[in-house]
Amino acid sequence: MMRHGLFGLLAAGAALFMGETSAKLDQMKTNGHSVLGTLDAPTLPKYLSGAPMPNGAPWSNMTAKTNYYHDKPNTGVIRRYEFTVSRGIIAPDGYQRDVLLINDQFPGPLIEANWGDTIQVQVLNNITGPEEGTALHWHGLLHRDMPWEDGVPSVTQCPIAPGESYTYNFIADMHGSTWYHSHYSAQYADGLFGPMVIYGPEPEDYDIDLGPVMLSDWYHRQYHEIVSQLLLVNLTQGGVYTQNNLINGKMNYDCRIPDVVKTLNSTALTELANTLNASAPCDSDAGVSQFRFEKGKKHRLRLVNSGGEGMQRFSIDEHSMTVISNDFIQVEPYETQVVTLGVGQRADVIVEANGDKDAYWMRSNVSVLCNAALQPSAMAAIYYDDADTESLPSSVAWNRPDPATCGNDALEVTRPVMEMPVPEPDLTINMTMTMFMNESNILQFATNDNVGFRGNYNSPTMLLSNLGNHSFAPEWNVQSTKNAKSVRVILYNEIPEPHPMHLHGFNMYILAEGGINATWDGTIVHPENPQRRDTFLIQPLGYTVFQFDAGTNPGVWPFHCHVALHVSAGMMTQFMVMPDEIEEYKVPNKVAETCRQWGKWTHTNIPNQIDSGL
Repeated sequence: MMRHGLFGLLAAGAALFMGETSAKLDQMKTNGHSVLGTLDAPTLPKYLSGAPMPNGAPWSNMTAKTNYYHDKPNTGVIRRYEFTVSRGIIAPDGYQRDVLLINDQFPGPLIEANWGDTIQVQVLNNITGPEEGTALHWHGLLHRDMPWEDGVPSVTQCPIAPGESYTYNFIADMHGSTWYHSHYSAQYADGLFGPMVIYGPEPEDYDIDLGPVMLSDWYHRQYHEIVSQLLLVNLTQGGVYTQNNLINGKMNYDCRIPDVVKTLNSTALTELANTLNASAPCDSDAGVSQFRFEKGKKHRLRLVNSGGEGMQRFSIDEHSMTVISNDFIQVEPYETQVVTLGVGQRADVIVEANGDKDAYWMRSNVSVLCNAALQPSAMAAIYYDDADTESLPSSVAWNRPDPATCGNDALEVTRPVMEMPVPEPDLTINMTMTMFMNESNILQFATNDNVGFRGNYNSPTMLLSNLGNHSFAPEWNVQSTKNAKSVRVILYNEIPEPHPMHLHGFNMYILAEGGINATWDGTIVHPENPQRRDTFLIQPLGYTVFQFDAGTNPGVWPFHCHVALHVSAGMMTQFMVMPDEIEEYKVPNKVAETCRQWGKWTHTNIPNQIDSGL
């Protein structure tokens, strides 16, 4: 499934078309009402105003070393948002296509809160032509004692029915940078995602917070088309390819690519080119994202891989970056020229504006040694002070070849600021990830035992467990950890491609990892303070050993690959944690009401669930 030869073929026929930096298309045509990617995007504060300020900060005397799993502020402040999900037509890279939007913005609106605030988001499902369900997941938040707010249809809730709304109400229990996205099928690949920033105590100083930098590979077809292609009986086409790569929802696209592909004398590529709608309106000079640096200042960038498949390699020409956090976990600062992020992963970096040019390229490249991409290179322009924003940067990219490991920075260099030793596990689970053809001869991915997950939108697992039902059909892939306090998982990947694996409800201790055909010898990297994060990259044909403190958060928590098509094809396990305590939850009536509304809608409508449901 490794398809890195494709870009080499394309490069022979068509170079990446950069065009101009300034937008040739109106912002409304490319990104709707969003200002991300423009010089009008606001910088972010150190914290939100309108909050109590005990000891001069919303979090009082708490620091970066405070154990955020045990202690957090109780600000009493509610941050309210109203989201309307609907269809739209935009051209983020100049290629016009149908999308799903929140408040007519791509990416979706920024959610901001202080650590310890309550976040309320009313989500109205206004998807029509055709109608379908939806739900939003708040990536990386723990939702302790409120797992029903996790936003996963068939696991923690029923989908929000067309014409109905649901109000999520949860605590900002971690602080740092993250994102939210639809967890209904592969909807988020159609644009249904946005950034979140939760302000908290910082271990490192900086001058300017430039806010989210969303890195997203991009399809030119709607999500149900690409899911249908992957899940064909007797799959004949050699995989699904993204057409472009975006920074904050922007990039140029060479509209000649479909025609160039057809000249490469490859049957498979010609079939691929035929799936690209060459008649769709397309402008090769849509314009790229722009950022402003102030000379001599330190700038914070909040990197988020919000794509559907690709592992991103992010850099800024002639500038080193200081990494200060991975996912929500602040780490001891380390310097690098390239940050690698799998889908769902985040990194906060500080960049000092110490260059001698007026403008520089920001770059994010999908690793074509690890993932499939027709145009893998995204670029954005950084302008110093009052530089001419109509000019093209002349900077030179770092010479840092892709190591082809398809992994993150070494575990040895990522030490959390808030130190925690890994405890002894009281349960160890061995899991093996596989790819196989099911009895219908449809491609499936599995986290374990060659069983692809398939959910039931009308019967969420957590709600059934709350009623005392702890036995489920094999295809629900429920793994009970019973009353285990800390669970260790030894995960092997028998698939020759990487997978960004995300666990809901927890930060995992990442204890060890290995590449092709490696086996774990029992060694733990920094057992006194191992890396922690909510999403990790497992290498092709390699392994990862991780652990999570199950006893801290009773619930049913998805563990899945964050490649949208892989989880659509079944790559998910549900960890049922502390089932006896799940039964004790008093689930709000709104959750059951959402299921009644969904049941009423599905009584006269058949959801087009061609995949796992996630």
